[in-house]
Amino acid sequence: MKIESWIFGAGVFFFVPVSLVYGFLTNWHEWVGTLGILLVGGLSGMIGGYLGFTGKRVGMRPEDRNDAEIHEGAGEQGHFSPWSWWPLVLGLACAGGFLGLAVGWWILFIAAGLAVVALVGWVFEYSRGDHAH
Repeated sequence: MKIESWIFGAGVFFFVPVSLVYGFLTNWHEWVGTLGILLVGGLSGMIGGYLGFTGKRVGMRPEDRNDAEIHEGAGEQGHFSPWSWWPLVLGLACAGGFLGLAVGWWILFIAAGLAVVALVGWVFEYSRGDHAH
């Protein structure tokens, strides 16, 4: 993860000067863009720091070594639920939330309730039913 941490860490040194140049070019009248670019630089720094700390804790991956073989990266990459319907419900709730922002606030509250139900269902999917463990 050393390469990823350097790439995201370098984003700080790119986005912070860009935000200053942007602010200067707009005569500091357009604060949303300046603040947004500054926040992107901060987010890039946080991701770079997290990847740096995680890379030190986990150690070298096969992707980080020049002498690695393809079979070293084989194996389980994570745990995914191909039969789960909760991501679809959560996506529909997020779409309803954006619809509520555009059309009417009352839709946003219904979508937020659906999002809470979908998130709880997705988190506790393996605690109940056929796939409980």
